[in-house]
Amino acid sequence: MADPCSLSNSQACKTTNISLHLVVDFDKKVLRGSATLDVEVLEERVEHVVLDTRDLTIHGVEDTSTGQPLQFLLKDQVAPFGSPLQISLPANCQAKGSKCQVKVSYETAPSSSALQWLSPQQTAGKQHPYLFSQCQAIHARSMLPCQDTPSTKITYQALVSVPKPLVALMSAQRCGEEPDPADQTRTLYKFDQKVAMPTYLIAIVAGALESRDIDHRTKVWSEKELVDKCAHEFAETETMLKTAEDLLGPYVWGQYDLLVLPPSFPYGGMENPCLTFVTPTLLAGDRSLASVVAHEISHSWTGNLVTNKTWEHFWLNEGHTVFVERKIAGRMHGEQTRQFGALGGWKDLYHSVQTFGETNRLTDLVPRLEGVDPDDAFSSVPYEKGFTLLYYLEELVGGPEKFEPFLRKYIETFKYKCLDTEEWKAFLLDYFKKEVSEGLFDKVDWKAWLHTPGMPPVKPSYDTTLADACSALCQRWSQATPDNLDQFSAQDLEGMSPGQKTEFLAQLLLEAPLSIQHIEKMDQLYGMSANNNSEIKFRWLRLGIRAQWEGAVDPALEMVTVQGRMKFVRPLYRDLYGFEKAREKTLETFKQNRPFMHSTTASLVAKDLHIQ
Repeated sequence: MADPCSLSNSQACKTTNISLHLVVDFDKKVLRGSATLDVEVLEERVEHVVLDTRDLTIHGVEDTSTGQPLQFLLKDQVAPFGSPLQISLPANCQAKGSKCQVKVSYETAPSSSALQWLSPQQTAGKQHPYLFSQCQAIHARSMLPCQDTPSTKITYQALVSVPKPLVALMSAQRCGEEPDPADQTRTLYKFDQKVAMPTYLIAIVAGALESRDIDHRTKVWSEKELVDKCAHEFAETETMLKTAEDLLGPYVWGQYDLLVLPPSFPYGGMENPCLTFVTPTLLAGDRSLASVVAHEISHSWTGNLVTNKTWEHFWLNEGHTVFVERKIAGRMHGEQTRQFGALGGWKDLYHSVQTFGETNRLTDLVPRLEGVDPDDAFSSVPYEKGFTLLYYLEELVGGPEKFEPFLRKYIETFKYKCLDTEEWKAFLLDYFKKEVSEGLFDKVDWKAWLHTPGMPPVKPSYDTTLADACSALCQRWSQATPDNLDQFSAQDLEGMSPGQKTEFLAQLLLEAPLSIQHIEKMDQLYGMSANNNSEIKFRWLRLGIRAQWEGAVDPALEMVTVQGRMKFVRPLYRDLYGFEKAREKTLETFKQNRPFMHSTTASLVAKDLHIQ
């Protein structure tokens, strides 16, 4: 099965290992050095290996066994997928089963979509520059020449040179450091990833970093200004990791470290093996947002160990991961917590479907991505529609005691491998063949679940215990008139968890817009504008903008400027653009801030704001 998002010839020959030797150049904002690829030929008479690249300068290619140069051709760009690099294989490495090593000397572009270069002023410490990468979905090709498809898994090693006193980290085991023999003002860091993984999980960071131990296999890293706060926030990481092991089997990656990135990181988290990246917007102070870590931990099995074959089957990664994340929450905090999370996820899914449009094929669980940048298809659909399917199937077969053994067997069967939806479905039906023979699966409308846009064909019945208080308060506010707002008091939120307050606001967002009087009264009583929980603040600001409350405009513009998490930034920018009085100021804010944003975020927000 060809990957529509890759230009490589991964079906003819595959890369099995990559050795990197890179110099981090902050002055030029480039990585330069080499990537040595172990190539195995899969078919007869293969004359070339074709690699994915985007905006790379190729200085030369050689056969490492002889040191002889190899002919190569960097072909024209194919938007949005980059430029294929065609390398002539040595004559003795063109038959099926033959192997060779190809070394590519190259340099990235300052505009590499995988790399964000921060000035000292953009960091917490204000003293040193900072670099971090984000390779999912198809950005690894702008950081190194590779077969940039999740269907090809590689091990990798790296030597990374950074200026003193900066620290380099990667999504691999740390193997020591030494003065760079080529330049004594720099340090050479060594890394080794022995577990095969797709290229989108290669990650690099360089900055003024410190670490704190959380447990025997877990550290948290950040700039020193935040590191102790981070250690407190994520103190439950080892408990989450052990809970995931109980569900899915042994953790195979060795170390599990967390890196809290600067605010411009575009996602809540990124499951880079051995080094999960997380956003500082999780630092609520009360660990109420640490569930994102449970999500990234779950990816150690669902995504990193068992991987979607192409981005069209992204739900296999994310739907299973949300499912496991909520299992962890249920085991740690009670089943009602899992159910409560599922209710919130349904609302997120509804918002995504409304944003794309109910007939948009990108809301299929398995969308077609021919000619489509996977970033343009990114939404909560694979996460929440995928979760809903798995939850529905769990209920269908008789509950967790029947479905959790299937989940563990699924991991055991497909670990270190890639698969597509049809392979997953075949495995599911074979595992539950007794139930299939009894006709239990006859009611499953696979076409509606997998290949039909819009909301799922079935909405499960979730336990609403934790949501009922949120729903009751939501109804009171949505039904109140501006004349009877005195019925509310600050005690309305007493006993509500941060998650319930978030749910209360999320439910209000599904109702008709409130009046400005409602919003101002709510702020007076509940102090919403002063709440620093990012999930609460995000929904509160959206509620204010929908009410056309000008008091929400400046705080919303500040929120889209001081952090770059797309979950918050894109909806807020869209809402602000729709508020006519705020549109001009919104466009001006984006234009001023665009140079400091992550390239993926900036590109997608520009489309949201109808800027070419």
